[in-house]
Amino acid sequence: MGNIINKINESLRRFPEIRKFAKGIYQVIGWSLSDKKTENSNIICISDSRYEHLFGYYDKSPWNKECTKMIYLRTENANREVAPSKQALIILKDLEKNEETIIGSTYAWNVQQGCMLQWLGPEMNKKIIYNDFRNGEFCSVILDIETGTEKVLPIAVYSVDKNGEYALSLDFSRLHNLRPGYGYSNTNKDTVDEKCPNSTCIWRMNINTGEVKGLLTYKQLMDFESREEMNGAIHKVNHIMINPEGKRFMVLHRWIKNGKKYTRLLTVDIDGENVYNLMDEDMISHCNWKNNREILAWAHTHSHGNKYYLLTDQTQKREIFAEGILNRDGHPSYSPDNKYVITDTYPNFKCKQNLYLCSADGENVKEIAEVYSSLRYNNENRCDLHPRFSPDGRYICFDGAINKLRQVYVLKVFD
Repeated sequence: MGNIINKINESLRRFPEIRKFAKGIYQVIGWSLSDKKTENSNIICISDSRYEHLFGYYDKSPWNKECTKMIYLRTENANREVAPSKQALIILKDLEKNEETIIGSTYAWNVQQGCMLQWLGPEMNKKIIYNDFRNGEFCSVILDIETGTEKVLPIAVYSVDKNGEYALSLDFSRLHNLRPGYGYSNTNKDTVDEKCPNSTCIWRMNINTGEVKGLLTYKQLMDFESREEMNGAIHKVNHIMINPEGKRFMVLHRWIKNGKKYTRLLTVDIDGENVYNLMDEDMISHCNWKNNREILAWAHTHSHGNKYYLLTDQTQKREIFAEGILNRDGHPSYSPDNKYVITDTYPNFKCKQNLYLCSADGENVKEIAEVYSSLRYNNENRCDLHPRFSPDGRYICFDGAINKLRQVYVLKVFD
């Protein structure tokens, strides 16, 4: 049944309105047949259930280093708009006192990745960094949660190195227009109407000085090991992730031509040099660094199809991960000790999402929760779980739409 649905879905990609209508009918039928239950009594809602909350993406953690505090957003309209222009409040949760405090706000956020809210290294305890829209421009803000003092930086951040020394950024306006739910809607930039701009697509910023340097342009990416399908296509970049030691980063280079989407995974030195085409077989979805050299990715290969693959940077070495066990796209993260992987799935026919805990070798996979996802949050406004480990590796946190409002949940996985 799943293969039939996938084939129908693929055949309708060139007819987006028909595809959206058919998908809506499919979702309503599944919702009506669902028991609408979440099968794990140990799941705890951390956020105030009177309001709507989310944290963001799976490559960041809402916990401080000591696991005594958490940060997340209090939002509105996250079931109707993918990147609302209305402000979201930044919440600090004191876990020892069980108290929430509003410590700031942002106008630059979306339903999938929030405002890139995260603890700033190397302490990961006293300062946070997040994106905002001020005076008609995107920026990032460092907030000292003890003193309330702010430091405003000239561009929004996408990925921040663990030592808090620099960050990488991209064009959030272009991303919003080409991939709703992942960029920001506040303003349109000059590249909106260009298919492959000869302008910067990735920037590096020194967090201490605020100095910004352009690393790569869209045209440079298109010209690098170019493919015929790139000519006349619309180009974008997304999902920048810096490796643990801060010397290289990965980025997804995506292009769309005649309604068909292509993606390849590139890795690059932190100064923009030594670009490497790590995987280029049309589809790469979600990735994460295992260590400084290895990347776990849900991707397609012409020889083995869609699977999780463990890749080695700057080589063509590929190992299938959890073959025959994990067969659906998800958002993978490694535990702090690199012994485990946590990942999830998108909602199935009956609006259920699964959480899986895996050994790092992929040999042992355990379903630890089946989470109901309200049909109130669907399509581009869907609530992906985006599971992340706590710094001590004992808990995972995820965003969920189990009840009426999107909330932040915690599940203990190890004693």
